[in-house]
Amino acid sequence: MPKNFIQELQWRGMIHDVMPDTEEHLNQAMRSAYVGFDPTADSLHIGNLVPIMLLAHLQRCGHRPVALVGGAT
Repeated sequence: MPKNFIQELQWRGMIHDVMPDTEEHLNQAMRSAYVGFDPTADSLHIGNLVPIMLLAHLQRCGHRPVALVGGAT
């Protein structure tokens, strides 16, 4: 299991800076995060991969990812 979510994303070059106390907040308890996708779009594209990968890393660090599919995402 990765050390923590913020350090994992920094190591991968996915983030550069975070707000103060964000890392402490994420390390205190399990957190949830979501990403929404619009099923009326013609297709998913490579730009959709970034938030999907963020959710995957979030889950590997012990948090709860949520992927929403709906017309009002």
